[in-house]
Amino acid sequence: MVEKETIRSNYMIDLKRIKISDVLELQKISIETFNDTFGEYNSLEDLNEMFENNYNSEQLKSEINNQSTDFEFIYVDGQIAGYLKINWGSAQSEDMGNSLLEVERIYIRKAFKRQGLGTKLMDYAIEKAKKLGKQYIWLGVWENNSNAIGFYQSKKFIPFSDHIFMVGEDKQRDILMKKKI
Repeated sequence: MVEKETIRSNYMIDLKRIKISDVLELQKISIETFNDTFGEYNSLEDLNEMFENNYNSEQLKSEINNQSTDFEFIYVDGQIAGYLKINWGSAQSEDMGNSLLEVERIYIRKAFKRQGLGTKLMDYAIEKAKKLGKQYIWLGVWENNSNAIGFYQSKKFIPFSDHIFMVGEDKQRDILMKKKI
């Protein structure tokens, strides 16, 4: 299903479910956006190890095929501008039970930031959670990513715990945030 919406009167926004045939494009944007967001804070060795483990094509295909995961590309005027990965049930990165849906990844390419695309993807995730009968939506955000924390707070997410996220050999603390829907 493709949704279309015109914003700012001259941008065409589309959401498109990611399929196995999109795995190479997903791999490319995953590495690009993670590196753009966190590259300066991590060693090249740790980044490369994370990319090899988390964003290899077999791992991504497995995630795409998971029936409790939904990947969406967001397009602006036909160009891939970002993507979203949401999980529920046993696909969640932490065992949160069946009343929660996880936003595991929400990334926008640099050239498309500050255009409301993160909000569009979050709105999609919230609607999916409602359709699935979830009570909460949750996510993890690196404790030093103040821009993302501010975005989630503006969407009424509140901190409730933390966990360790590995970037290669580097242990990094994520703040877990949730929102009642």
